[in-house]
Amino acid sequence: MEYISNKKGFLGVDNKFNFREKVIIVPFGLEKTVSYGRGTKNGPREIIKASHQVELYDEELNCEPYKKIGIKTLKPFRIDKNINKALKKIANLNKQILDKKLFPMTFGGEHSITPGCIEPFVNKYKKICLLHFDAHADLRDSYNGNKFSHASAIRRCLDHKNVSIISFGIRNISKSEIPFLKKNKSRINIFWAKDKAKWNLKSFKKLIKDKTVYLTFDVDSFDSSVMPATGTPEPGGLFWNETLDIIRMAAKNSNIVGADINELAPIKGFDSYNFLIAKLAYKILAYKYLY
Repeated sequence: MEYISNKKGFLGVDNKFNFREKVIIVPFGLEKTVSYGRGTKNGPREIIKASHQVELYDEELNCEPYKKIGIKTLKPFRIDKNINKALKKIANLNKQILDKKLFPMTFGGEHSITPGCIEPFVNKYKKICLLHFDAHADLRDSYNGNKFSHASAIRRCLDHKNVSIISFGIRNISKSEIPFLKKNKSRINIFWAKDKAKWNLKSFKKLIKDKTVYLTFDVDSFDSSVMPATGTPEPGGLFWNETLDIIRMAAKNSNIVGADINELAPIKGFDSYNFLIAKLAYKILAYKYLY
């Protein structure tokens, strides 16, 4: 694996600062099955670029988390246009990272990458729980004739019998997904966006307690008023502080072993959306290692 310099990588840390890495950032801008707005292939580049403006000191944690973590960024590489080959590529990369006992954080690209991302985790752990942030359930067996569509990402993850899901922010689901949801209710827990005012995070704490967790974050889980830079923005979604409350609780009560952030479709001239996701990535890593 080849890394880019710290100064050009995630957070843009001065190269004079040396650290042993615990986290590997994997830019993986796959854009193959998008069905509305386009541009996710540019997401990783713009997240990394915006991260250079993120303040390194965290006022909540009273430290500069990156010094306690150690973060390296992989050098950008060619992504195969064939979806199956692309998924094998990200699976192999994450396996290499896991074999080194490091934490992979993938920046997509579209959400269809997640089944590939989790493959080595599925093989390594007896049980793995996906903490899933999304506007959409992504439980279709296929979409537009493609079983590996972004609209089928979570369904493909659930093809593995040792995978369970806890989803937050879902507010868009098709009629065809309901039978699968009902049949697999023992493995799928959804905190629906329509019920947000009544969410009981104590029940979430019990669900997540002591689990091995992979975090998958579709940026359209955020309300479209704060995150329009995505292919399928939806009103009625999550806001910043409530999102951090959930991730913080997960970090305190479970073992988060990997993560991906997907579906940012940058809008030229509106860098605040890229910055939001860069800061989210930093917060996820800070919570993982400092709680």
